[in-house]
Amino acid sequence: MKRTKQSASKNATGRRIREARLMRRPRVSQNDLSGKLAAKGLALDQTAISRMERRLRYVMDYELIAIARCLNVSVAWLCGENQRPNRPSL
Repeated sequence: MKRTKQSASKNATGRRIREARLMRRPRVSQNDLSGKLAAKGLALDQTAISRMERRLRYVMDYELIAIARCLNVSVAWLCGENQRPNRPSL
């Protein structure tokens, strides 16, 4: 049975994680996000973040919470619940 692109997705938040990273001013690179997460005690390297964003890796709930905090957006927004993200505080 052939797998469709939709069924092959491992998470529903990857696109929003990338969007949140890139809407920050200045933009947050995957390496920068990795460093911010490490400062909060969560070890995710750039490759893991890339795989999340491409929806090739599962995202654990505690990872999603930490990513939302680092990018100053809500978990609900990362999950697609809201139209607009929280505005980043500068």
